[in-house]
Amino acid sequence: MAEVKLLGFWYSPFTHRVEWALKIKGVKYEYIEEDRNNKSSLLLQSNPVHKKTPVLIHNGKPIAESMVIVEYIDETFEGPPILPKDPYDRALARFWAKFLDDKTAAMVNTFLREGEEQEKGKEEVWEMLKILDNELKDKKFFVNDKFGFADVAANFMGLWLGLFQEGSGVVVVTSENFPNFCAWRDEYVNCSQVKKYLPPRDELLAFFKAFLSAASASASASTSAKK
Repeated sequence: MAEVKLLGFWYSPFTHRVEWALKIKGVKYEYIEEDRNNKSSLLLQSNPVHKKTPVLIHNGKPIAESMVIVEYIDETFEGPPILPKDPYDRALARFWAKFLDDKTAAMVNTFLREGEEQEKGKEEVWEMLKILDNELKDKKFFVNDKFGFADVAANFMGLWLGLFQEGSGVVVVTSENFPNFCAWRDEYVNCSQVKKYLPPRDELLAFFKAFLSAASASASASTSAKK
């Protein structure tokens, strides 16, 4: 039996992408929760470049970066395919997965900023949401209306974005300004293929409220110290 370990943070959408792929494939694995403030030697040795989670360790060999890991899982283990078989559809799935990945940092940073910086961040996020709102019109999933690779990558937009918005009180997206995106999001989180793999929303919301409150207090203290 192959030995599979996953190093991650329970609240991380990136960790849950990998868990999702493992569960879709029916792979048995050992989950190891990391401490963000005291990363294990196993994590630092397994991902010496970025020193972050998630990391999959398969038969002693580490693989880093969530969507790289998802693709590795898809290619390595038997079970339902995550990437489409058609080359063009595969390319589309990879395109949207990369698009979503590239925008995640800007999205998170918007909730951590204040004042003018936050407004600039919102403008960048709105431009991205306009693209998604147009793409997701009357669509349940990203490619051929079948759940797959890009939809795993979309878990931040599907669940975590709403958590950040609710936890911070900073409104970025509403059904009035992005109706297609919101219709997709509501369908996404309630779809049986998705719902059983997402973590409990109430636990995540409590965590992010505390996280955002601490981040805000830290930023305020830093600003005061500079005056």
